[in-house]
Amino acid sequence: MADQGPTAIATRLRNQLQSVYNLDPLRNEEEVKLKIKELNEHIVCYLCAGYFIDATTITECLHTFCKSCIVKYLQTSKYCPMCNIKIHETQPLLNLKLDRVMQDIVYKLVPGLQESEDQRIKEFYQSRGLERVIQPTGDDAMPDSTGLPFTSFDHSKAHFYRYDEQVSLCLERHSSTHPGKDKNKLTLQQKFVRCSVRAEVRHLRKVLCHRLNVEKHQVQMLFNNESLPDHMTMKRLWLSHWFGKAQPLVLHYTVKEKRR
Repeated sequence: MADQGPTAIATRLRNQLQSVYNLDPLRNEEEVKLKIKELNEHIVCYLCAGYFIDATTITECLHTFCKSCIVKYLQTSKYCPMCNIKIHETQPLLNLKLDRVMQDIVYKLVPGLQESEDQRIKEFYQSRGLERVIQPTGDDAMPDSTGLPFTSFDHSKAHFYRYDEQVSLCLERHSSTHPGKDKNKLTLQQKFVRCSVRAEVRHLRKVLCHRLNVEKHQVQMLFNNESLPDHMTMKRLWLSHWFGKAQPLVLHYTVKEKRR
């Protein structure tokens, strides 16, 4: 499948432009006009036959699809729908990556697509009586006079995780932990936590250490009786172990006795 790599596709597309218009489109010597249908094979999702929305690429073979299409497809398969390569033995969703460059290209090539998608999202939130929160990026993060909800404070001083996708957690003390006189002291009184999907296990350990007033080496995070690595993010944990289940994601922790 080497012929389907991004370099080969870009080269073939450039050669196609040169053969049709007899000029190098990268030199910008004159305006290039191109029919959208000539680019469709590169910007249309194989699964839904529509233009990419939230373009998502499989890291194993670099084939791109709409995010919702490929996520739904991989709920019942672990192979790429185009080349049939095995994505991952047990968790194919871990090998997906948002392709923001491709999505920007599609929005620039297809007139009205971005506006149409934004309108659909707006109607979705309105129909459910929800308030849509958009993370500001680039120039949108700067204060202006448009009246948007992000203009009332300085974003440069805002919390780093403020507009991240959030996940709800339930932190339960592991039942195998031997009870003792300090059982209540070493058990969270408020076990429900809401945090960014980018938060890592090491951040949860730090929170537990602070709330339980213990040292870091005493706390261990578990899922299904298996120790979790410090670098694992909540997003990865959710996709690999809790996808399709209702919130909150239940995690367990153990507190070892302090060494004397």
